[in-house]
Parts: sequence; structure tokens; C-alpha cells
Amino acid sequence: MIDSTALLTSSEQRIILIRKINSNMATKFKKEITNEQKTELLIVLKSRFEKNMKRHKGFEWASVLTKLEVNPEKLWSLHAMELSGGEPDVIDYDKKSDHYIFCDCSAESPKGRRSVCYDREALDTRKEFKPANTAVDMASEVGIDLLNEAQYRFLQTLGHFDVKTSSWIKTPDDIRKLGGAIFGDYRFGHVFVYHNGASSYYAARSFRGLLRV
Repeated sequence: MIDSTALLTSSEQRIILIRKINSNMATKFKKEITNEQKTELLIVLKSRFEKNMKRHKGFEWASVLTKLEVNPEKLWSLHAMELSGGEPDVIDYDKKSDHYIFCDCSAESPKGRRSVCYDREALDTRKEFKPANTAVDMASEVGIDLLNEAQYRFLQTLGHFDVKTSSWIKTPDDIRKLGGAIFGDYRFGHVFVYHNGASSYYAARSFRGLLRV
């Protein structure tokens, strides 16, 4: 039997995925990808890995692939990152835990996750014009972590990201308790970290995620 999802374009798959994530607060859906999607994803990841060796000098794709093959659930998360515009790539390796670190490396904040406020508490405080989802909820559903400030600044040492957009960053508790949330971008040759009300949302802001494999 032909898998109908394999016949869809990337844009159509992205729309379906985001709708599932946005509606998944109450109903769970299977987090799995087809063999065709897996093959296509691995081709994309391998190509990106080899074209951007400056992000992971000294690393070998064969070692990364081995990790992915024994952790199939991570492929679903990477697939979700890819479909939502994140362009995930390896940026580090944690020797202590023996994990490769994947991160959203799209030049601008991922298109498929924009116009979201920071978290569920912030969303619930809005009385009108509520966004469809939140950064924290989407990250949780996809199985990734929001970058914290240190991780975001490290990513910016590997290139220039968010030069026209911005990305929510994991916010320290003391700031969040007072109603705020932080985000970052790259402007005028520097990385900037700012603050907003956590319930705010913008068409040019989403979030970047990190996945350990």
C-alpha cells in the first residue's frame, strides 16, 4: 500500500504537522515517520552536515548516523524540526553524556513556528487575539529544548543567525515570575538579548530548539 503522506509536498507535510502539534494539548498522535520520510531526512541531514563542517570540525557523519539508527524516536523530532523550517544540524558533542547536539540552524527563526507567545501561562493570560500555540508547548511536543542564552550565544559563534528575525530563549525563573520572557537576535555585528512580556507574539519570532542524540 502506498503511504499517502509520501505523496505530499514538504509544505503540505509541514502544515499537517503544525496542525497536529497545535491540537495535541489534549489528544496524542503517533510520533513516527515513514521509511520514505526517514530516507529523505537522512539524505538532507547528511548533505547539510557535510556542507557545514565549520559547525562540527572533527566530527564524522558515520558516527552521527549510528546514533540516529539506535535512537529512532529522535528521527521524528528531527523530522518535525526540518518540516517547521529549523534546518537542524550538529553543533556540538557532549563527551560526558555521549550525545551529539543538534540545533536549529536556519538563517532566520524557523518559519513554521512563528507568531507564538512564550508559554502556556502567558497564553492563558491573554483575553483576546490569542496565538495558536506557545514556544514552550511546541518544543515539548516536538521533543526538543529551547536554547538558553548561553547556547544561543554559542550558536551565534558558528554563523550569523536571526539577522532579520528573533527567537525566544529559555527564560530564567526569576524573570518569568515577573511576567517577562527573553529573546535574541543578531544586529549590527552583535548578538543582542532582550525582554518582552511573555504573552507577546510576533510574525518574525519563533524559537530555536536543541536535541541530544
